[in-house]
Order: sequence, then structure tokens, then C-alpha cells
Amino acid sequence: MHATLTHPRVNLARPQPALAPDVESFYHLPHGEHTGKACQGTACFAAKHFNPARWAEANAQNPRIYCLGECFAAPAKGQTHPRPPVKVFSREGIVLGRIAAGGARTLAAYEKFGGYGALQQALGQTPEQVLAAVEASQLRGRGGAGFPAGRKWRAVASQPAGEKYVVANADEGDAGAYIDRYLMEDDPHALIEGMILAGYAVGASKGYIYVRLEYPLAGEVLRAAIAEARAAGWLGARVGGKDFDFELEVYTGHGSYVCGEETSLLRSIEGKRPEVMARPPYPTERGLFDNPTLLNNVETLVNVPWIVTHGGAAYAEMGFSKSRGTKALSLNSLFNRPGLYEVEFGVTVRHIVEDLGGGLRGGGQLKGVLIGGPIIGIIPPHLIDTQLGFEELAAIGAGVGHGGVVAFDEHTSIPDLMEHVFSFGAYESCGKCTPCRSGSGRVEEIFANALGGDATQADLQECRELVVALKLASLCGHGTGLARFAESILRYYPTEIEPCFK
Repeated sequence: MHATLTHPRVNLARPQPALAPDVESFYHLPHGEHTGKACQGTACFAAKHFNPARWAEANAQNPRIYCLGECFAAPAKGQTHPRPPVKVFSREGIVLGRIAAGGARTLAAYEKFGGYGALQQALGQTPEQVLAAVEASQLRGRGGAGFPAGRKWRAVASQPAGEKYVVANADEGDAGAYIDRYLMEDDPHALIEGMILAGYAVGASKGYIYVRLEYPLAGEVLRAAIAEARAAGWLGARVGGKDFDFELEVYTGHGSYVCGEETSLLRSIEGKRPEVMARPPYPTERGLFDNPTLLNNVETLVNVPWIVTHGGAAYAEMGFSKSRGTKALSLNSLFNRPGLYEVEFGVTVRHIVEDLGGGLRGGGQLKGVLIGGPIIGIIPPHLIDTQLGFEELAAIGAGVGHGGVVAFDEHTSIPDLMEHVFSFGAYESCGKCTPCRSGSGRVEEIFANALGGDATQADLQECRELVVALKLASLCGHGTGLARFAESILRYYPTEIEPCFK
């Protein structure tokens, strides 16, 4: 029997507590200032020539709004809740299958797709059997790092009995990524079932879904779905009539990209100033409220019901190399066919750009592609035959990241892109470590000067040194990701960069 909740039952519909002044000052949008505003995220930057007036409006706003999850309609303003095209090109529609078939926002709709059948099956097994299936699947985290999910689950399960947590990272802030938004809005029970399965496997009795403020509809839909699941006996005491308790709560963020980093996210839930923390200890040992915590992103958890139902080996048959299963991709508005697509790992970037996306609008010439950016390496046109895989993309300085695919055409100036990304990086830095706090702002300044014709070769050399410092000494992926982006720009686009420096 797993440990049950030791603290009093809580009213999960209660308002979130007010933030202390020193905590509130950390966030950009503590009072919902995003409503009706224009976006200046990288997908909108890439599409600014489609609507220059809107881009100018976005840049004039304070505070800045960096992604609204409508990258398929960029440059975006507000949230009109349109639905992007959704198609499955993998052998199995594990992640997007239900949405492609019309969605499953309610419990009744989800049950028509066999919803909660995996949980019912798992409750007839031991937690170890569920954990073993996840390990056999070779599932890796879909939030950016690609860490083996089974290894993380095992680390939490191996901690001594007591209070443990499962946390879904739904702070999807990477420009170009809108996968998790539509999973939560149109298939919320898949995430809920995945989290309950995770809790059962690792011995956790409480879960949190950390939803970014910029996704208000996702939060509403999830809260309604949680109420449905609780009424049906899938949440609360004795889940499914078994000796297992699990509760679930939605926590809404306050506008901070860095809260997508695991230690920052957990501190945010705790009501603390969400600065990144040094590791070890890792959250699997000492996470939320100093208890062992399993933290996965939304897409990772949505894979779990299929794995439990069909077995880890069946999942591992899909994909290739060390990247198994499927990956959801979200394509930005520069493509002729922007939208959500599920593919198996192993397809090429060229296939994504030309076959799925249909090439670029207006016959645009591809200048580069960011997958999972903006703080990740850009892929130049001559490398688009690289396969979609964790190690394969890392070998060229890029990555799978979250799966947002942002294409750039001839309208994008590479020095302008560099200044844009480092402006974003400096604005969103938590300020905890010196390389990121000071270095990102200085690189932004160098490229702003370069665009104004006032930068020297010494400035370029300083930039290179700052990139090395970001890579080697940053506390988290925010700084190291900025370094990866800069390295790729300096490596692949020297003919556009070097003439800007006297």
C-alpha cells in the first residue's frame, strides 16, 4: 500500500494565495497583464513582415508578452482560441490521435476512446509492473532535456515511503511550441490519467499541474476535467476502488519563462521567489516541499496510458536509434501548412519542412529552422537532411527541445535574430547566476550596437568569450541554451555576422 496524504484534505478549487511583495516582483505578469496583448516571441518575430504594425505594437508593450501559443497564426495578438490543423503521420496516434479525431475535452468523450482503461489495467498490477513498462518503452522527456523517463521514475520510486509528488510542467514557454496547450485544452483527461499512473508507479499521493498564465482556457478545462475525474472515482481516496489515494491540483503561473526550469517551477508552487537552484540534490530526492518529486512535461505524461495499455516494447518499436516512440511537432506560420503533427523519430528535418509544412509561404527561401527554441541551436539549410533524434540533432548543435518548429526566411536578418533572442534571454533571466544575469544583457547590447553600425572586432571577441562563460558556468538550461544558440549562429552564419563588426 502506498502512503496516503498526511496533510488535511484541501479545497482544490480555492484561490491561489496572494504573492508576497518580494516574490511578486520577480514575475512579469502577476496580475494577468497578457490579456489582449500582442506577442513578441520568436515565432512572431519570424513572421513580423506579415503584419509590421502588429509587431511594432508588440515591441511597444510593457511588460513584454513572449508567447501566446498561437504561433501557427503569428504574429499573434490576444487569444481567439482558434484550432490549428492536427494530423497524425506516425503508425499510432499516441499523443495527438484523439485531438485529430475531434478532441476529448469531457470524460464521456475520453471514455469513447478507451479513456482510463490504462489506469484500470494498472490498478490490477503492481506499481513495479507499471514502472517496468515505462522503462522498457525507452520514453524520454519531451520537455527539452530528453532525460530517460523510466530512470527518473525509478529514482522517485526508490525513495523511502512517505509524501511524494507528481508535477506536470505545463509552463510551455518555448516560442513556436503550442503542443501542450492543445493537449490540455482538447484532451485533458489524457494528462490526468498519465499523472495518476505516475503517482501509482512511484508511490505519490498528490499531483500539481503547473499551467502558464498565458493559457487561461487550459486551466479552466483542466479544472473541469479534474472535477469529472474525481466524481467518477479516478481521483481522491481509493482510486478506482483500490487501496491507492491520489489528488490533483492546477497551479497557475504568473508570467516567467524560467519557471519552465524544474527547480524554479517547484519554488513557484511553494510561493517562494522562483530563482533556479543548484543541483544536487535533485527534485527526485528533495523536490516540492522538500519531498521526492517526479516532474515531467505534459506530452511525456500523455504517452504513459498508451504505454501501459500496449506495453513498453510496443512503444519502443517506433522511432529509431536512442529516440523511441513518437514526437508531436508544432509548425509556425511561415509554413504553407502550419499546425500540429505527430511523427515517429527518425524523419528528417527536410521532411518536416517540405512534406509536413509544405515549404514556406509565398515561395520564401528557407534561411534556418529552430526546433524547440529559441534557446537552442539553429539548423541551417544545408543540414536539414539531419534526422529528428536527440543525439542526431545535438551532433549539429541543435536539439529536439519541446518540438516547436520555427522557420525563418529571407526576411530575417541573422544579426537581428541574435539581438532578439538575447533580448529575450536577458529579460527572462532569473538573475541567480552571473553569466546569465550579466552576459545575456551584454550580448544583446553588442548586437544592438552592431545593428546600429557601432560595433568593433573587439566586441565580437567579447561576445565569443561571453558565450563560453554562458556555456560553462550557467546554473540552468536558460544560460547554456543561449550559448548553444549563439554558437550555432557564429558557426553557420559568419558571412552575415562578421561584416557587422568593424
